[in-house]
Amino acid sequence: MATKIRLQRGGRKSRPIYSIVVADARAKRDGRFIEKLGTYNPNTNPATIDLNFDSALSWVMKGAQPTDTARAILSYRGVMMKKHLLEGVRKGALTEEQAEAKYEAWLSDKESKIGANVKAIAEKKAADKTARLAAESEVNKARAAAIAAALAPAEEAPTEEAETEAAAEEASAEEAAAEEAPAEEAAEESAE
Repeated sequence: MATKIRLQRGGRKSRPIYSIVVADARAKRDGRFIEKLGTYNPNTNPATIDLNFDSALSWVMKGAQPTDTARAILSYRGVMMKKHLLEGVRKGALTEEQAEAKYEAWLSDKESKIGANVKAIAEKKAADKTARLAAESEVNKARAAAIAAALAPAEEAPTEEAETEAAAEEASAEEAAAEEAPAEEAAEESAE
């Protein structure tokens, strides 16, 4: 029986989550499978891959053929590298200790690259968030200024009317004082 390592789709519309399975090549995509090796979630950044490494390695060593996407996932997790090194040990090109040392060096290098990538993504998210918050605060300040400007003319209009009324009152007081002054002068003259 020809076996394949492939992805089995799950999840909801526009939000797929895949199971990594070993299945007969003749089985339907989402049909019967022999063993589930793990899951792949492309919706996260970076994509989340949960894989049973030992089981995946044993199936690859037995001859199960991964599809292109499954091969990329297995390569990313190091299954294909480990298979390559074990084939070298089987042929006598390497000793088991050398193969293990090469695999550990490759794995640590890969982990450091992935860690740097995750850190860069987190920093970019944080920078984007601070930029959005700064832009939002600027918009809020502009809105507050616009509201204050809209309310200020309404408050100034009664002030102008009050000033006009105060000026009118002053003018009438001056007129009254002017009228009283000649009367006082006339009273003073008559008293003399």
